[in-house]
Amino acid sequence: MKKVGVLFDLDGVLIDSEGLYTKFWEDIEKIYPTGVADFALIIKGNALFKILDTYFPKDIHQDIINRVHQFEHNITYPIYDGVIEFLKSLKEQGIPTAIVTSSDDVKMNALYNAYPHFRQYFNAVITGSDVTESKPHPQGYLIAAERIGCNPKDCFVFEDSLQGLDAGMAAGATVIGLTTNNPVEKLKNKAHALIDSFVGFNIEKMLAVTR
Repeated sequence: MKKVGVLFDLDGVLIDSEGLYTKFWEDIEKIYPTGVADFALIIKGNALFKILDTYFPKDIHQDIINRVHQFEHNITYPIYDGVIEFLKSLKEQGIPTAIVTSSDDVKMNALYNAYPHFRQYFNAVITGSDVTESKPHPQGYLIAAERIGCNPKDCFVFEDSLQGLDAGMAAGATVIGLTTNNPVEKLKNKAHALIDSFVGFNIEKMLAVTR
């Protein structure tokens, strides 16, 4: 029997923080205008290094990094309803899991401090410091699959952003989209299945998703 793995994006999938990040990047854009329409939405799913290198001159990178860290130090990270129950069921069934996020270690440590038992549900955590390519490149998901000992094609990916969904598909995984931050119409044909939340979702429903 093939070994199934489950790979999760973080923001907008496990924790309800995307709205807070949208507001943060809208404020940054006011301080350092990029001239890019819908900037805060376009960058969703991108690693910080890619955002900085693509949209901002190098002489202001450190200031933005400092602002990000200050913001993430003070932010609260509400976990979506149904998430812990689903993670517990995966752990009980011995199904390996990983987080694949563009977040850095500073943010992850703040999250672990807020929820000391959260880390125990994951066999691996891939952050922005583990990759050289940002989503929609599949690198993060390919690394995660390897670290939990699974073939990417035998993994399920849970994502909410368009770039993240593209990354999961490019990795060859079965992709399940969360409609937490984008309307269903925008996510159609971007994933193998769509769900509103993890409330009432279970392993059986996950395994029933086909390509």
